[in-house]
Amino acid sequence: MESLNRMAIELVDEALDYAEELNIGGYDLENESTVLDFGLEFEGGIEAGLLLTEIQTAGMATPSYDLGELGDASIPFVELSTDQPALSLLCSQKAGWELTTDDFEGLGSGPARALVAEEAEFRRVGYTDAFDLTALAVETDEEPTEAAAKQVADLAEVEPSSVFLLAYRTASIVGSITNAARAAELATFRLAELGYDPLDIVSATGRAPVAPVAGDERTAIARTTDAIAYGGRAHLTVREDADIFDSVPSTAVEKHGRPFADVFDDLEWEFEEVPSDLFAPATVTIDVIGGPTRVYGETDEELLADSFGL
Repeated sequence: MESLNRMAIELVDEALDYAEELNIGGYDLENESTVLDFGLEFEGGIEAGLLLTEIQTAGMATPSYDLGELGDASIPFVELSTDQPALSLLCSQKAGWELTTDDFEGLGSGPARALVAEEAEFRRVGYTDAFDLTALAVETDEEPTEAAAKQVADLAEVEPSSVFLLAYRTASIVGSITNAARAAELATFRLAELGYDPLDIVSATGRAPVAPVAGDERTAIARTTDAIAYGGRAHLTVREDADIFDSVPSTAVEKHGRPFADVFDDLEWEFEEVPSDLFAPATVTIDVIGGPTRVYGETDEELLADSFGL
């Protein structure tokens, strides 16, 4: 299998070449690591969000953007499809790196995770990457620091000059787009967490509404999570039937039915206290090759419209 990081770096080069057109910026830290600002000081935009989604999935998934409806409002949606869900979604796109140092905090996703390969997903899939350049998308409201870049370099076993940190706020256009692109990833992850072999998931497609950009990070985090849990749809094509499919959508969880702003408030924004199975699309269709096709869960447009302030 081709290196996830090599494929992602080709797209990082594209972002650097077209930074002005994408409304993003790039600069080097003193240790020669490169930061690409996708939504901190720079505004980013639709194309920047779609390109960052491609980088997060190492170029092995195809995102698209179109206009749909939520109640009486016209709302954009992001759809993402892949024929390599185990690699592109679990081993790359998943937000599994808590990038925390004395002077920085952010949540990392992207192919840099595959150079470390310590998460359970890599054991399930049986994949570890090796490459001398790496990219990590970081959801944060802080500018990445040298210490943060050094942590990535040390764990990925590359030089600091080989590290590209792609930073953006949740409360940004790019934040809304990249989070809406996670419906397929979260369905795939949930199915794997239930014990299903991720290598038996042949293809995955997800679609979710793009949350309006909020004025603060907490509101943005709640809205983008609601977008998936109450408006997200996923379709998985799998090889083997199983009796666990009805547990994949967010609607299967007892605590489902409340906006995430309330859920997070009750738990004082301690994300590790939130039941992990809430982080899933609202509805999932599972198509067993040569077998049945079943639909689980349902969307809640009324709750979502309230969350979006419509």
